Amino acid sequence: MAIRAFMGNAHPRLDDKGRVILPAKFRDRLSDGLVMVKGQEHCIYVWPREAFETQLADIQSRSITNAKDRAFSRVLLASAYEDEADKQGRVTLPADLRAWAGLSGELTVVGQFDHVEIWDLAAWADYEAAHEEGFAQLDETGVSATGSPAT
Repeated sequence: MAIRAFMGNAHPRLDDKGRVILPAKFRDRLSDGLVMVKGQEHCIYVWPREAFETQLADIQSRSITNAKDRAFSRVLLASAYEDEADKQGRVTLPADLRAWAGLSGELTVVGQFDHVEIWDLAAWADYEAAHEEGFAQLDETGVSATGSPAT
């Protein structure tokens, strides 16, 4: 049985029209449509349509009286774009999402279980460098070798 999680990474390039060719290893799961939204740490989350619907159900189940929940759902849903890849596997990244993520040329696409993230190549390298040592220091309890929770 094949693993259904998005895993690994790839380094496509953004073209002049704001399009990116989705990595082949991610295309099948995104072929029935996708949703792009602002992601944390200034990247773009790309969800298969059915996985995004699961996220919507979770968001909708939160309390409308909670200010943080309202703010999160407003920002997320206001940034959402539905799309489908063309025959070459390309999708157009909307200008406002490209600006949010600081995308201009070289990209990193990272698998994240039920979605993928699109990062500026340099921003991903900075993120990875800042977090790799913490990852290396984790023990089985999720605590770093220094005794503090991992960051």
